[in-house]
Amino acid sequence: MIPIQNVYYMLSYAFQVLNEQGYKDIATEKFNNTAELMAAILAKGIAVQIKRGLGKEYIPQTESLSALRGKIDMAESIKTHSMLRKQMICTYDEFSVNGTMNRIIKSTVELLLRSDISKVRKKELRKLMVYFGDVEPIDLYTINWNIQYNRNNQTYRLLISICYLVVKGLLQTNSDGSTRLMEFVDEQRMCRLYEKFILEYYRKEYPDITANASQIAWQLDDGIGAMLPIMQTDIMLTYKEKVLIIDAKYYTHTTQSKFDRHTLHSGNLYQIFTYVKNKEIELATQPHEVSGMLLYAKTDETIYPNNTYQMSGNKISVKTLDLNVGFDGIAAQLNGIVKEYFEL
Repeated sequence: MIPIQNVYYMLSYAFQVLNEQGYKDIATEKFNNTAELMAAILAKGIAVQIKRGLGKEYIPQTESLSALRGKIDMAESIKTHSMLRKQMICTYDEFSVNGTMNRIIKSTVELLLRSDISKVRKKELRKLMVYFGDVEPIDLYTINWNIQYNRNNQTYRLLISICYLVVKGLLQTNSDGSTRLMEFVDEQRMCRLYEKFILEYYRKEYPDITANASQIAWQLDDGIGAMLPIMQTDIMLTYKEKVLIIDAKYYTHTTQSKFDRHTLHSGNLYQIFTYVKNKEIELATQPHEVSGMLLYAKTDETIYPNNTYQMSGNKISVKTLDLNVGFDGIAAQLNGIVKEYFEL
């Protein structure tokens, strides 16, 4: 079980904006559950956005008007006999706060107001919703989360990301169709946060190391790579001639068991080995040292992996990262990896 405060620290690396002055006081608060933490971050972010001004979008509108506006929909006007009322059906764009992102925020806050958060937090959120009076709710089940950000709406990125975690973590439907609130956050969402946290930690704390999520090209003899999957790494650390490829894994069970014999997930091991060997060949003409690591989030299991293998000339490690300690302890574990592989 990850302490809630550590979830905040993971988020603060994944979303650097949480390190800004307006959010820093959240780090000192105590939270009973993750929904409370998300509500605190969202409340702070909404307040900041309100000071900047709620974003507006051009919203398509269609209505029957006596004074023409925008484009006339002749077919609909004839169909509805609006001309008999001396009106025409017009379509036009209205610059309004009732855009998709504001609607997502409002509906997410309404979801949080039904969750297990404190009365003080609910009161804070309700006060903020006064500014969303012209914003309509949205069906949380049908949201397209592939939102395009630009210079005008970049400040919404954190807010929408937190809304995504809240909606996917809290909203579930019972078999009878009613809505219930569940424990936050599921394995898939935590896996993405876990990967992002590790990557951003190394980017921030070790500027001399190049940390990214690079793709690795297949090293093909004949150049034909049709239908081959993309090799997308979670984290690749590069310092001078040394490369460490980390595949971050957040599973309920870190090993697979059969007949009381625990083994590594074979697919994970094959994957990291493939990454390492293709990177090895890619760097063959220059000094290099390529290693790989499967870094599992430590679970409550009594048996967990902590092994290092020498495979065809490369070092492949399988380690666990204990998230159930103070954040200083988490940082020490991540720093230890850098010291082991890059001697920094």
